[in-house]
Amino acid sequence: MNVTVENLAPCKKLVRVEIDSQKVDEAFDSMTKEYQRQVTLPGFRQGKAPRDMVVKKFGADIKDEVKKKLIPDAYRQAVSDQKLNVIGYPDIEEIQFAKGQSLQFAATIETAPEFELPEYKGLPVQKESKIVTEEDVEKAIQVLRERQAKYETVTRPVQEGDIAVVNYTGTCEGKPITDFSTAAKGLTTQKNFWINVEKDSFIPGFGQQLIGLKTGDSKNVEIDFPQDFVTPEVAGKKGSYQTEIVEVKEKILTPVDEEFAKSFGAESLDKLREGIRRDLENELTFKQTRDSRQKLAETLLNRVNCELPEGIVLQETKNVIYNIVQENQQRGVSTEIIDQSREQIYSAANTTAKDRVKLSFIFGKIAEKEGIKVTQDAVLRRVTAMAQNYGMTPDKLVKELQKRDGFGEIYEQLLNEKVLDFLAENAKVEEVSAEPAKA
Repeated sequence: MNVTVENLAPCKKLVRVEIDSQKVDEAFDSMTKEYQRQVTLPGFRQGKAPRDMVVKKFGADIKDEVKKKLIPDAYRQAVSDQKLNVIGYPDIEEIQFAKGQSLQFAATIETAPEFELPEYKGLPVQKESKIVTEEDVEKAIQVLRERQAKYETVTRPVQEGDIAVVNYTGTCEGKPITDFSTAAKGLTTQKNFWINVEKDSFIPGFGQQLIGLKTGDSKNVEIDFPQDFVTPEVAGKKGSYQTEIVEVKEKILTPVDEEFAKSFGAESLDKLREGIRRDLENELTFKQTRDSRQKLAETLLNRVNCELPEGIVLQETKNVIYNIVQENQQRGVSTEIIDQSREQIYSAANTTAKDRVKLSFIFGKIAEKEGIKVTQDAVLRRVTAMAQNYGMTPDKLVKELQKRDGFGEIYEQLLNEKVLDFLAENAKVEEVSAEPAKA
């Protein structure tokens, strides 16, 4: 068997394979004998039909079976002999195949990138020396109070912290906001809309201009749409809202007492505080762990330069785009706005995809070098947990994963997690002071 390899592009090769005619004829003879043993022709017992009659009736099938055996076997042998680390499936083009002739075919393949692993043990990572304080616990209690807040209608003027129920009609540069974006109907006009009278609620600066107004009052509220406003068509522009106060509501917060604690299932106020502190500490640990692993991954990405297989990057880009679009749709972003952001979405998705693919190869090499593996039990445990989250039976999820070859993705996720655990265990951690909260 003759094999030649041609570089088409980084991580893309053309493998040409030729099998001599003698091997081809031997394969035809072997397959013909197999058909003779298996088939039955009129007037002959099974296995007794003459060779020429078998060839005449089943010649096309024999040729097809020979091809199905020779090409895959030769391809695997060529890849093994050339020590090619193939990614995905080959694109095989038949060039010549017939009895009495050599078999020639070409396979276009993508290969794993070639690079040297940097030193990955003892990677530097900074960790904030932060603890949960009494102030953090009090802030969490205030959040719980907000959840139980009641709103009572009052006759006095609007104050900071109130809820102003308003009717409004908005314009931008003298035109209805829907002229800028047809999806922004809610920004153009609303009836009985609740605005929390605080600094950054709704549109920054809107609520505070309502302070001092009372039920029945009207005011033209002038605002500046922020540069990062959710509706990009009006971002950075000036807006004007003709606003009428329909009702003023005062926020009444529940007192922090034993009854308050019991409403959240705690035995006492002290037990509630203990539970909140424990939850905050778990949350802090999770965040610190996540951040440190992200920094370790970024360090490795910056220390490895290599070309990546275009096909895998393209497929991963499509996956990321799908997730971005799904997330935006769930947030209520219109199809029109998503379409207008196609180029930005693709650019961001492509960058993310390249990092993911590159990390996957880096982690794969580290796992191979360190003997890090994922057991079948670990995969099944992850599938069971996923099934519970999705509200479906494990058997049903297994069938869906089998349809789309999803087990490979789960295996890779688990392997990457184990590699990150290994890197974190061997990292050189430096504790630094937490940055002060921004005002």
